[in-house]
Amino acid sequence: MQKTQFLHAIGRLPFGALLVFGIKQAWAALFGGLMLFVLVLTAYVDLPLLMRYDWLFIAAIAIQLCMLAAKLEKPHEVITIMLFHLVGLGMELFKTSGAIGSWSYPGDAFFKLGNVPLFSGFMYAAVGSYMARSWRVMELEFSKYPNRIATAFLAVGIYANFFTHHFFYDIRYFLFLAILLLFGRTWVTYTINTTVRRMPLVMAFVLIAFFIWLAENIATYVNVWLYPHQVGQWEMVGLEKLGSWLLLMVISFVMVDLLHYLRSRKHRALP
Repeated sequence: MQKTQFLHAIGRLPFGALLVFGIKQAWAALFGGLMLFVLVLTAYVDLPLLMRYDWLFIAAIAIQLCMLAAKLEKPHEVITIMLFHLVGLGMELFKTSGAIGSWSYPGDAFFKLGNVPLFSGFMYAAVGSYMARSWRVMELEFSKYPNRIATAFLAVGIYANFFTHHFFYDIRYFLFLAILLLFGRTWVTYTINTTVRRMPLVMAFVLIAFFIWLAENIATYVNVWLYPHQVGQWEMVGLEKLGSWLLLMVISFVMVDLLHYLRSRKHRALP
């Protein structure tokens, strides 16, 4: 049975549309889901020869190469993912420095930069992968989309605030307001089988941030990284981190959208 026929068959079940939506979301988040599985696996299986974080780094590269070879990701999507990997790695280097210490990695690694094991950038790449694949898997389209120059300035402002709030005023509430002002009128349409549905884009942002927060709780529970209040005894990641993930996810969304827009313009310009 082909994939389309399989999804149509599920769609005829009670709550079938919701099931198809969940399957498509899981398929879009394939890279992140596989990485989360490896994070949990390495917490309970002691792999030989290399340290845990090095195995995670190798696994992340292997998953990425396999998805590319199997054409589950397009080359231009991998470029987007690597860009967000670098964005995340830059923030990791700053946040884990001794002067800041927002979180820490309790293990050691050979493949690392400063205090940061290199696999950590793939945690951000997982968000970028989900965003890039969603465009294709969910057949996303947007109505009343804001000016892209304004969204680019918003993304830069969000990223800068992750650094500057340690020294100056934290403007995240102004950034939340800016997100509402820019994207409050925007709707995203997506396809479930042949049915086109839609939801407010800001609502989609919040839902995605919530599931990233759930994944972060799993990752800290299996000791991949720890916040200061979790050292010694694990506690849930505070709900305030939902806001941080929302802001970071908006950066990823804007990057993917801009690259998608530029690529679409390039294709339209071809004879």
